[in-house]
Amino acid sequence: MATKVIVGLAVLAALVEGLAPGIVPNALLPLALVILGLAYAYMAIDAEDATAYLVVAVAAAAAAGADVLGNVQVIGGHLDAILDQLVIALLSGVVTVVVVRTINRLKD
Repeated sequence: MATKVIVGLAVLAALVEGLAPGIVPNALLPLALVILGLAYAYMAIDAEDATAYLVVAVAAAAAAGADVLGNVQVIGGHLDAILDQLVIALLSGVVTVVVVRTINRLKD
């Protein structure tokens, strides 16, 4: 249940920051996206078997970096801005996977 709440909050924050950047002062929404990504990965991803999550994160980051959604007429720019924000959460989750795997390796 908690992971669903985290995903919902991340999507909401990405929508707000993607469609109206800077509406929340002091860059709090990107910070919230990072924290939500860290929390989600810690709670929901098995660090020892995170291949699917890592592939999705890299694919989404590549798509966001290439601005592939910007080619869609009328709403493409908005979709690309939202994807850029979601990638922040996904890539912060990758950091969590790396840290947890490193800690697990050091314990053994």
